[in-house]
Amino acid sequence: MDKQLIQQAADTLKQGGVIAYPTEAVWGLGCDPHNTKAMEQLLSLKSRDPAKGVILIAASYEQVLPYMDSSFMEGLSHEKKLQLTHTWPGPNTWLVPPSDKVQALIKGQHPLVAMRVTAHPLVRALCEAFGGPIVSTSANPAGEAPALSEEDIHTYFDDRLDFVLSGELGGLGQPSTIRNLLTGETLRP
Repeated sequence: MDKQLIQQAADTLKQGGVIAYPTEAVWGLGCDPHNTKAMEQLLSLKSRDPAKGVILIAASYEQVLPYMDSSFMEGLSHEKKLQLTHTWPGPNTWLVPPSDKVQALIKGQHPLVAMRVTAHPLVRALCEAFGGPIVSTSANPAGEAPALSEEDIHTYFDDRLDFVLSGELGGLGQPSTIRNLLTGETLRP
């Protein structure tokens, strides 16, 4: 893992750039979740409907906690907290009530926000260098298959990305599971 490239990717995010990076299963696009212009650029690159929302991906539970509604977390049963913490880090995305730190473009039309604590070493290092969670969405134009290689990234986006963080996928055959923490419903197995 090249720490200099990770820092360069984190700096690009801090400057409002959109980057591509490998995740557990597919390549992702990311940006600073607090930068509206970067969010708009990312959605434009994908031709993604803003109503769909995106995922916040982080290096640790502590990084995502400020993005969860504090009263919800305080009232969460011990069983639900264990369910959350025992599936992270890993390829499990949870839908939870957001705090006011979560901008509308992240949630889309949904009342909940999607969050994941990644087990991918490169993405964890990126989030640590950035200092918090970043936006994560599959690296592909709407309607196309997710990018599985750096070559796919260049085919889909040519030179329209601000940075591509080279690395290996995490070896999973499919994107993360998405579940609703309130209801337990699985939205994507």
